[in-house]
Amino acid sequence: MRGVRKFRRPLFFVAGWIFTAIGVIGLILPLMPGTIFLIAAAWCFSQSSPRFEAWLLGHPQLGPQVRRWRATGSIARRVKFIACGSMLLSFAILTRTSAPPIALWISGACLVAAGIYVASRPEA
Repeated sequence: MRGVRKFRRPLFFVAGWIFTAIGVIGLILPLMPGTIFLIAAAWCFSQSSPRFEAWLLGHPQLGPQVRRWRATGSIARRVKFIACGSMLLSFAILTRTSAPPIALWISGACLVAAGIYVASRPEA
C-alpha cells in the first residue's frame, strides 16, 4: 500500500494540469463546458499541490466558477444551458453512429442523470 501512496501525489498533480488544460479549452470552445474540469483540477491540486490549488482559485478568469462551486454548490444559468445542451448534442451524435443499443441506453441514462444533477443545482 505504501507504493501506491508514493505515486498518488504525482498522479493527482498531473491529472490537475490535464483537467486545467481541458477546462481552459472548454472556456474557449462554446460547446464544451470547462467549469467541471476546473473543479476537478482544483480537487486534484488540493490532493497534490496547495500552491497550484491557490493559483487556480486566485486566477481572475479560471477561479470564480470554482470558488462559487465550493462556496455554494451553484452553477450559473448560462453554464447549465451549455452543459445540458452539450450532453444532448453528444447523445444526438451517438445515435448517428453504429453503437449497439445497449450503449445508447446506458449512455442516455448516464447523460439524463448528469443533466438532472446539473439542472438541480442552485443558480449563481
